[in-house]
Amino acid sequence: MTTVFDLTVAQAARQIKGGALSPVALMESLLVRTKALEPGLNVWVTQDPESALEAARQSESELAKSGPRGPLHGIPVGIKDIIYTQGVKTTCCSPIYADFVPDYDATVISRLKDAGAIIMGKTVTTQFASGDPSPTRNPWNIEHTPGGSSSGSAAGVAARMFPVSLGTQTGGSVLRPASYNGVVGLKPTFGLISKHGVYPLAWTLDTVGAFARSVEDAALMLNVLAGYDEKD
Repeated sequence: MTTVFDLTVAQAARQIKGGALSPVALMESLLVRTKALEPGLNVWVTQDPESALEAARQSESELAKSGPRGPLHGIPVGIKDIIYTQGVKTTCCSPIYADFVPDYDATVISRLKDAGAIIMGKTVTTQFASGDPSPTRNPWNIEHTPGGSSSGSAAGVAARMFPVSLGTQTGGSVLRPASYNGVVGLKPTFGLISKHGVYPLAWTLDTVGAFARSVEDAALMLNVLAGYDEKD
């Protein structure tokens, strides 16, 4: 039997839609996993277990009343900490932005929420998605690097802290961590996914991507995230 935290996005979404799994049970399993592993991996910048559980409860209530909001209903997602999240710190892992709280969501966050996903928290990046290595460790061997700059997003998926996450790439920051951590990295064509609300490193190269444990899950994410955005 597959442990709850080991479910892929596609598996969990099917079970949630069919009533075999609740968003709360999924979140609880991932939070227990996170509590056990986080001290040694340093995946998270900002993560509030009670807020995540409350979001899962709301997701469960909505499911009972009106059915799934979209294909990611009840699915927890880790978010690289250069992607703006309304009301939640976006620090870019820099002391300069230590207390910065955006007043709007990045387009990709809005699209995730519209699809029913739950924002589980913000994951470690190298400072401003550049610079020195992050403190995150590779879950397969903590003596090894998880790669960067999307360190926490890739390591967290590999460690089963969340089934899917968002990262960004300017010069290898999705593909490299995906390779180092043994997960699927989705690096889309430039412009396919909006970068509105993402702290810029290089406007003509920056792309938002995703980490998952299967190509099916990466495709689900692409279907949710891709599309024209007049703000981009």
